[in-house]
Amino acid sequence: MTAARRTSPGRQSRDFWLYWSAGTSDALGTQASGLVLPLLLLGLGSSPGTVGVLASVSAIGGLLAGPPASVLADRRWRRQMMVGSALVAAGAMGAIAAAAAWGRPSLLFLCSAALVERVATACYEAAARGTLVTVVAPVHYPRAIARLEAGEQGALVAGPALGGLLFPLARWLPFLMDALSYVFSALCIRAIRADLNPHQKSEESPPRFTAEFLAGLHFVRNESFLRFVLLWTAGVNGLLTALYYGAVFSIRGHGSGTASTGLVLALSGAAGLVGAAAAPRLARRIPAARIVIAASWTMVPVAAGLAFATHAWVYGLLLGSVSLTVPAVAVVLHSRAVLVTPDQLQSRVGTALDTACGVASVLAPATAGLLTDHIGSTATALVCAAGLALLAAYATATAARRFLPSDHGPGDDVDREPGADHDPDLLSRTQPLEAGEPS
Repeated sequence: MTAARRTSPGRQSRDFWLYWSAGTSDALGTQASGLVLPLLLLGLGSSPGTVGVLASVSAIGGLLAGPPASVLADRRWRRQMMVGSALVAAGAMGAIAAAAAWGRPSLLFLCSAALVERVATACYEAAARGTLVTVVAPVHYPRAIARLEAGEQGALVAGPALGGLLFPLARWLPFLMDALSYVFSALCIRAIRADLNPHQKSEESPPRFTAEFLAGLHFVRNESFLRFVLLWTAGVNGLLTALYYGAVFSIRGHGSGTASTGLVLALSGAAGLVGAAAAPRLARRIPAARIVIAASWTMVPVAAGLAFATHAWVYGLLLGSVSLTVPAVAVVLHSRAVLVTPDQLQSRVGTALDTACGVASVLAPATAGLLTDHIGSTATALVCAAGLALLAAYATATAARRFLPSDHGPGDDVDREPGADHDPDLLSRTQPLEAGEPS
């Protein structure tokens, strides 16, 4: 299993915050440019359908690039991939900024640059998924992951607002900002002192590419906890995405405009920030299985409530209540997933889990649109509520068993520190954060 890498507390803290800064900067720039790219395309005369196709092509490109990139990342190339991918993405966004500033860029050029940026980002993310174990000790995973969640939630709130402020000043500014954020990310990763590459058992030549790729899938299939994570997160992610798009369709159907949609995003994003801040304390005080089960059932009445909501602020409060609980679930699931995965499989396993969620996210908007067209927004929300109820029942029936360490008997305590079953020396290292640890 994942071995704790012995580094000084001060170095761990420095490296973690560099890693956090790189990811948060990347997310902030991506959210800022992602909001205004459709506006740029529409302003150049593209139709909404064309803009939608571009978004889908970019998303699919990222999904296809992630799995092979994860194999390369687990071949000792994590730092090189993260730095190189960030610089490639910076070049793509810089090209869009220059084209928007100096002329009327063609649709083909913008599509190509956006696809390059999405693929490069997927490669960066694949390598980044294996990096946490090298910059944080196992006992600090929950707090570190909560900090990462808070950074992402903050970017979700601030990024679109920043893009919306910069775009009216000059349409190229959000893309230049995104390019600079990628450069900053590359510099942060380059400055990390820890060895980011996985520990290999031998110096033998690596197996065939296909065999390496399948090794990650086989590990997920054979590890009962990871199977639970894959099914639960993919299902919840797809259903919540469908609920969000269903809410947007319903808001527009009630005659509200873009400002109402922005209110929904602001309320849910603010709730996500609060949830991320509270997640480490909840993870310490409440057994992991109870957090997952409680969050699962909380989403069911929320989805049912969305079926009968008519005002934007009600949609925002309901979706915000979900955003409040999801970070705690993400912390406990991600922390244990990292602990049960060998160092040399971190990127492949993480990418496999995230790809399943990505596929669900890609399919959810189209599914929500088709359901809304054929059965209406109210019935669509009720269908999502029924799906969430099934997932909640699945979590109730299996979560406690999935969180049981594999080497424990039925009578053992399931509420002990996550990961202690895989690292006999971990309990002796469980202590309050030192000054300088990610807190």
